[in-house]
Amino acid sequence: MPSLDKILTIEEMMAAAKRKVPKQFFDYADSGAWTESTYRANQEDFQKIKLRQRVAVNMEGRSLATTMTGEKASMPVAIAPTGLTGMQSADGEIKAARAAEKFGVPFTLSTMAICSIEDVAENTTKPFWFQLYVMRDRAFIERLIDRAKAAKCSALVLTMDLQILGQRHKDLRNGMSAPPKFTPRFVFEMARKPAWALGMLGTKRHSFRNIVGHVENAGDLSKLSVWTANQFDPALSWKDVAWVKERFGGPVIVKGILDADDAKAAVAHGADAIIVSNHGGRQLDGAPSSIRVLPEIVDAVGKSTDVYLDGGIRSGQDVLKAMALGAKGTFIGRAFLWGLGAGGEAGVTRTLQIIQRELDITMALCGERDIHDVGLHNIYSIDLPPRNSPLGANG
Repeated sequence: MPSLDKILTIEEMMAAAKRKVPKQFFDYADSGAWTESTYRANQEDFQKIKLRQRVAVNMEGRSLATTMTGEKASMPVAIAPTGLTGMQSADGEIKAARAAEKFGVPFTLSTMAICSIEDVAENTTKPFWFQLYVMRDRAFIERLIDRAKAAKCSALVLTMDLQILGQRHKDLRNGMSAPPKFTPRFVFEMARKPAWALGMLGTKRHSFRNIVGHVENAGDLSKLSVWTANQFDPALSWKDVAWVKERFGGPVIVKGILDADDAKAAVAHGADAIIVSNHGGRQLDGAPSSIRVLPEIVDAVGKSTDVYLDGGIRSGQDVLKAMALGAKGTFIGRAFLWGLGAGGEAGVTRTLQIIQRELDITMALCGERDIHDVGLHNIYSIDLPPRNSPLGANG
């Protein structure tokens, strides 16, 4: 396997991770709902956007620096919240948070993380963001928000598109769980992935530590998966945004927006920013890609709040295309997970380096020196049907 500095693309990082991470956890990241059509579209639709090349322009003194929800970022990229990150590599959330902190980009910890809020806070020095699922047990959610405040989390990312769980066939077939069940197949996988296994033996973090020990009847790990499946709140409504915001007292970013009317509702109910996202294609299969929907969301609310994009980012070129279509920043999920699986903290750093270099070179070849100057004028063509077409997003 090539050393990390020899890996030049996110696709190569994905291949490296596949060789090191057990199948059920690699598949957990590399999967979508049902037929995975939306998962594939998230990435494929970026390729249908062509850039406008410019020459004989001054390319000196380029800057990718920006802000996301009022915080400085070395480039318009944040680490997205992903569940079970600590199953890609031992203590994975801590490793990813450290890499993000050193690189100067925001890190978001998932409610369904393996490492807890406190674990990450104890192993980092700068504030990070916390992603919140609203569950039926509102007393637990109140305590979770209070824990995020105590850990000095600087923003909450409120995920709205997981009221019920989408059907993900790979997870069902693999019997994916955390901690993993020691079936003969999994024992065989560990024997084939000894570095992963040794790392896991060296940590006490194997389950959902934001939940275990903090919720009554959730200490029995055999019942935890049933508890979480029953806890996502199908009655979630827009009024919950205001409730969460009041309880937290800081910026609340609403994630899971894929419709202009929903974007307007999120802003009306106090969202400080929104993330255009289809949950990585893991919820409604057949929904449009995030990048296809982005322009109409920007048209609807882009003047009243920051609009970010999540889903399908595999290169710095993808970041630039999202920025050209109006995003103020982007989130990467699978890309950093593959870096984590391939090389731990150093692998996440390498992923960020790859994206940063691709973004910088692409911006220069498009004739821009500052990421804030990127816009529609940098797009040559978009080979995607319009929204009102029979083949469009809501045809």
